Amino acid sequence: MALATETHTVQSNKRVELPPTPPETIVDGEDGKSVKSVEDNKDQLDVPLPPPSARPTQVLDVDKPTPDAHVARDPRLLRLTGVHPFNCEAPLTDLFKEGFLTSPELFYVRNHGPVPAVRDEDIPDWEFSVEGLVANPLKITFKELLSEYENVTYPITLVCAGNRRKEQNVVRKSKGFSWGPAGVSTALFTGVVLKDVIERAKPLRKARYVCMEGADKLPNGCYGTSVKLNWAMDPNRGMMLAHKMNGESLTPDHGKPLRVVIPGQIGGRSVKWLKKLIITAEPSDNWYHIYDNRVLPTMVDPDEAAKNKDWWMDERYAIYDLSPNSATAAPAHNEKLHLATAPEYYALQGYAYSGGGRRITRVQVSLDQGKSWRLGNIEYAEDKYRAFEDKELFGGRLDMDWRETCFCWCFWKLNVLVEELKDAKDIVVRAMDESMNVQPRDMYWSVLGMMNNPWFRIVIHNEDGNLRFEHPTQPALMPGGWMERIKKAGGNLINGHWGEKIEGGTAAAVEVEAPKEIKMTKDGLNREITIDELRKHDNAEQPWFVVNGEVYDGTAFLEGHPGGAQSIISAAGLDSTDEFMAIHSETAKAMMPDYHIGSLDEASRRVLTEGEPTAQGTEPRPVFLDARSWSKSILNSKTTVSWDTRIFSFKLEHDEQSLGLPTGQHLMIRLKDPATRESIIRSYTPISETTKKGYCDVLIKIYADTNERAGGKMTKALDAIPVGHFVEMKGPIGKFEYIGKGECRINGKPKHVKRFFMICGGSGITPIFQVLRAIMQDKEDPTPCVVLDGNRLVEDILCKEDLDVFAKDNVEKCKLLYTLTQGPENWAGLRGRIGPPLLKEHCVRGADGESLVLVCGPEALEKATHAALLEQGWKDEELLFF
Repeated sequence: MALATETHTVQSNKRVELPPTPPETIVDGEDGKSVKSVEDNKDQLDVPLPPPSARPTQVLDVDKPTPDAHVARDPRLLRLTGVHPFNCEAPLTDLFKEGFLTSPELFYVRNHGPVPAVRDEDIPDWEFSVEGLVANPLKITFKELLSEYENVTYPITLVCAGNRRKEQNVVRKSKGFSWGPAGVSTALFTGVVLKDVIERAKPLRKARYVCMEGADKLPNGCYGTSVKLNWAMDPNRGMMLAHKMNGESLTPDHGKPLRVVIPGQIGGRSVKWLKKLIITAEPSDNWYHIYDNRVLPTMVDPDEAAKNKDWWMDERYAIYDLSPNSATAAPAHNEKLHLATAPEYYALQGYAYSGGGRRITRVQVSLDQGKSWRLGNIEYAEDKYRAFEDKELFGGRLDMDWRETCFCWCFWKLNVLVEELKDAKDIVVRAMDESMNVQPRDMYWSVLGMMNNPWFRIVIHNEDGNLRFEHPTQPALMPGGWMERIKKAGGNLINGHWGEKIEGGTAAAVEVEAPKEIKMTKDGLNREITIDELRKHDNAEQPWFVVNGEVYDGTAFLEGHPGGAQSIISAAGLDSTDEFMAIHSETAKAMMPDYHIGSLDEASRRVLTEGEPTAQGTEPRPVFLDARSWSKSILNSKTTVSWDTRIFSFKLEHDEQSLGLPTGQHLMIRLKDPATRESIIRSYTPISETTKKGYCDVLIKIYADTNERAGGKMTKALDAIPVGHFVEMKGPIGKFEYIGKGECRINGKPKHVKRFFMICGGSGITPIFQVLRAIMQDKEDPTPCVVLDGNRLVEDILCKEDLDVFAKDNVEKCKLLYTLTQGPENWAGLRGRIGPPLLKEHCVRGADGESLVLVCGPEALEKATHAALLEQGWKDEELLFF
């Protein structure tokens, strides 16, 4: 096997422009971003200064309904976790064009929750403490920090540990959201050396760690983490408490008014909105220190990580120093180079960085997949600041002249012959630091998807006289990149050859994330069923339906189906593969052999694959919904209710058309995922009046990706589509229907109810709301209702204004109770989760047996409620779960 070699020649023997080895450190070079004559405290400094910055002044419409309504942001930033919390990166090309320093408006942002609102007039009195294992505990105000301590200015690169995570998520979904390669930025930070503050507090001898805590209020407490005390006390490490960024006060997203900045370590250690420094003998016990910013062994999958917390408690897996990493910015993704007019050379360009103060010593580029390498020319703009001793910049001493540690990224460049690019399949780049740490060729997948740093590879496509360049991925849900293309084609992205078939060998088995295989057919059954036979069973008496070409008889499950008999009847005689596979759990799929009656023959399968019927017709239909076919509606508007909840208004086929949804029933929405193009189907209950014509309003809570779990496919897809996009609807479905004045139908059977108990949480209010509204609006309906609505925060209570009106106007028949797990101090309602004590007090079963409990909410709420009510003596037939 031939060894990969470093070479300064090309087999074509054509002249190639190459740098010296090692590349020179340029201090007074012709960097267009350098400023030749800058007056700062009467001293002339020839250093890179920040690019022109236009700090945003307007709050974007998308942020106005969120807790971040006080934060102005740049619309160019790519949001990675939906609207809120705000996590973003700049487009890679825009970031790279800014040069060595990044303007605050394009600097990447990692927020775990709402941004603390800090008024300018309150900043002087902003206070943080130094406590714990110290002889002299301190409380320091912002104005004291500025007046009593020396200020310094350093250039520092911050990098999110998730930088380039999208590549890991394409191979196999990790527990983190999809960063592209722009989760990295550099700024001139001004502040006080952390060592100076800690020394005044006089740490005790047994102290080993500095724990840091911010002011951001999160579900698991304030964000906090820790670093080793001896690192903080090492002046070479350059840790600081920063209050300026590129000469201006910190912006809210970047920690206004005060943050920790730790060079050379992952961004997650640089705590924003600093409130506490706690000196301890052990690492931080903060939830976010334990369950974030770790690289677990690659064999630990999401299920194992969720079941066994011991993995998270092992401090060996915590991430501190960055690893060497690099990316190519030019050529950009989908950039085209017209060969007929191209210059002789093309300049490949990108960035590289490492951690722990280690300098990048080489960047290597290969055009033959690593068989040979050539050296890129590296520009160390950081070194220009070392040329000055005891000079001030932005109100801080430029304390860089004596340092040998490296705080920043560097830029690399290599001119290559266009003729070589024409003949190459790809461009790969790797970087090495001064400790000889080098980027690996292959990915190290881990459950959080962090520290992804394999070779950065760009594929070259030669298309009709143009070279088109394809990056590995695109950030967030943006489609594109050779990795997604290879995966969709069935390639194995971890076969060591980037998913490509190995010449002369057989293709390796695909090892990407595979769904758990659930057997849905009956052993030994060889019956073939024709399309004619199937269509004889398209009725309510004996409904047959098809999933993946197999035929199932739903008759025996009509009574007990959680979605109601109508959902099975609506599928009778049709191919229901999409909706069945999208909606049903692994448990439901495992039950299917009991209902399997045969396989559809090949001719019949072809008939079904010609297309499922979509409701059409020349005459306007008076009712929109059809239980047996999909109908198209147009997204007319999105109205933000809270930071994670929207009302989606859909336009029906014509203004006089009614939806056709009985009270208590649901409809199905079908949509193509904007990123993967897979069909997604979910059931929803509209909140619009059943008599409303021409439109349908659906209240939907958006579940974005978090570090702990993937978000909701449908809710993310709905949030991503623009107004004017169509979705398909089908229905009605559901086993419950409220007719009025206590009369109901459950699975088609009539039932009289004397009183309702309605238990819900979060967006589970929607079916409850629909029934409650029907009762409250009918003044002749005497049916009393007790509503128990559980949420986390006040702002999580949906439809609250309407609910309050129902209760106020119907005191005799509506008892409305809210309970919060994190209610504010002035909250006068109930507190705590919906559990046995609350249910025992407010959900009392009558002796007549004519009460009905309606339940809708998260799975944990439904399970707990079911168990508690059975314990209280309720019967299963008196409990209805939507």
